[in-house]
Amino acid sequence: MWVYRLLQRLLRLVSRVFFRQVEVVGRENVPPEGGGPVIFAGNHPNSLIDPVLIITSCGRIVHFAAKDVLFQSRLLGAVMRGLGAVPIKRRHDHDGASPEPAAGPPSAEPVSNDDAFSALTQVLRQGRAMGIFPEGLSHDASQLVQLKTGAARIALGAAAAGVPVKVVPVGITYIRRRRFRSRVLVQFGEPLNVEASGQTREGARALTAEIDAGMRALTINAGDWDTLRVLDGVRRLYQPQGISTHDRVELARRFAVHYPTVREQPEVAQLFQRVSAYLERLDEAGLSDADLLRGASPVGAIPRLVRHLALALIWLPLALPGLLVHAPVGLLAIFAGRVLTPRKDVIATTKLVAGIFGVLLMYVTMVVLAGVAYGGYGAAAMGAFLPLTAFATLKVFDRATAVRRWGSTLLRLWGRDDIAELRAERAQLEEAVVRAVDRFKPKDLVALFPRTPAEPA
Repeated sequence: MWVYRLLQRLLRLVSRVFFRQVEVVGRENVPPEGGGPVIFAGNHPNSLIDPVLIITSCGRIVHFAAKDVLFQSRLLGAVMRGLGAVPIKRRHDHDGASPEPAAGPPSAEPVSNDDAFSALTQVLRQGRAMGIFPEGLSHDASQLVQLKTGAARIALGAAAAGVPVKVVPVGITYIRRRRFRSRVLVQFGEPLNVEASGQTREGARALTAEIDAGMRALTINAGDWDTLRVLDGVRRLYQPQGISTHDRVELARRFAVHYPTVREQPEVAQLFQRVSAYLERLDEAGLSDADLLRGASPVGAIPRLVRHLALALIWLPLALPGLLVHAPVGLLAIFAGRVLTPRKDVIATTKLVAGIFGVLLMYVTMVVLAGVAYGGYGAAAMGAFLPLTAFATLKVFDRATAVRRWGSTLLRLWGRDDIAELRAERAQLEEAVVRAVDRFKPKDLVALFPRTPAEPA
């Protein structure tokens, strides 16, 4: 499996470049390599990036079920086979099409799902791990879609054959799904032990329901994006500053889970409308809730802005060559994400793939040119310098983003007459949210961040 390990390390590097932070929670719930067969069942909001994050975070060798059309590309097919992926034939990919592909290597031919399920079961028989996304398709919906029973059928089939398989639910939450250098949280839930109860339709549905519950406990789900947006605003008003990505996601998940049970309460409905109106006012002003907190005093924000600039300038001399090298690649990735992407849920994947190939092409070109001009030593020096300046470029990019954000906040806040009014409104909303949480949260729910409502005047 040396090819797999090599690709795993490469994908880990790529994911750590694309995301500023990859926070992993619950890895202790994953049986170690050699600890028995495992099925990873995850949500699927971001196309090919989702399996990459599981492969690089779980500590196991994972064989994923992947749609067979991905194997029709020679390059991508080679990568998929190197990662031990098993092709799954999806009906809608072949509706109206010939059962045999018009072109492509023999290994890219679609296989029947019976063969695919047998291959995945064989992976489990050998004590290894497989991954599957029970939702079926990658999507950009505001909640989990109805799960298909494929994961449960594979697990029950393995259990019926005497394989002690465990299903580990996985939740992947992107802070800004399509943005370069954003943050992502990968959570592994408590494993579900699969009993050898037979491969009945009722058994598959029951196990699918358990998997669904496990995944919902690790993801944020709301009926629509507007509700999710307002609940995220409520979360920001309630949470203390400086909490981890995991705590932010868990708090957001709790609000999304319990809001439907209290949404008809007059106090909750009124508060929902107030928060929605507050967010709309921020949008009209070109501000975010975080801007009000960051920019409490324009003069007080200047020292932090200076610190950001100083750190950027330390890396800037080393990063300048890298900025020139990587700027065309960045523009290519942005163009590919906006123009060449058929669906919103694959924008980040398109950017990632375009960035990988763009960087590789640029690096090879630079090394070859250095070799032609200065010989082998020149090529070696260029090969060593490019990763170093790339690292510096990332540092400057991160700092520049912070500087731009702070500078923009200063310009917007300086001299604005309505800022004091917005801050006062925010303070009132924060108190109202704390009171509502204290009144309506389930009695048996332990508060993640206990807040005490202020006494009424």
